[in-house]
Amino acid sequence: MRCRGKGRKERSTPLRKDVVVALRGWLRERLGNPADPLFPSARGGPLSRDGAERIMAKHVANAEKQCPSLAKKRISMHALRHSVAMDLLQQGVDRSVIALWLGHESIETTEVYLHASMAMKEKALAKATPSKTRNGRYRPTDHLLAFLKSL
Repeated sequence: MRCRGKGRKERSTPLRKDVVVALRGWLRERLGNPADPLFPSARGGPLSRDGAERIMAKHVANAEKQCPSLAKKRISMHALRHSVAMDLLQQGVDRSVIALWLGHESIETTEVYLHASMAMKEKALAKATPSKTRNGRYRPTDHLLAFLKSL
C-alpha cells in the first residue's frame, strides 16, 4: 500500500494477506474509481488526520462502554502507531526495519520513539549473569600494590 504522510512523503507498506482480502471487499463495496481515496472523508476527499482522529475517538467512546478503564487512557493515532512499533520490537524485528516501516529518515528518530517495555527490560536482566565476585570492599593484593608502585 502506498500512502502520503507528513511532509507529503510517500510511503510504501506491505500488507498481510487477510488485510488485502478485507481491503478488496471494501473497494468492491464503496464502488469508487481506482484514483479515489481508499478511505474518503464525509465530503468524498482524502480522509485527513483530524478526520481519522474523530473516527477513532467515536470508536473509543463506544469501546469505553464495554471497558470503562479506557476512559483513563490517552488513545491517539500516535499511541496506536507507537504500540505497533513496540510490538514489532518485542517480536524481534530489527530497529532499522521498524524505522523504515514507520517512514523515519534516520534510525535516531526511531530510537527516541521506541522505549524498552518493562517486559523487555526484565528479559534483558534475566540474560545477565551475576558476577562471581564477593560482596564488600576491594582489597588489592600486596603483589598488585608493589606492581603499581613500580610504575
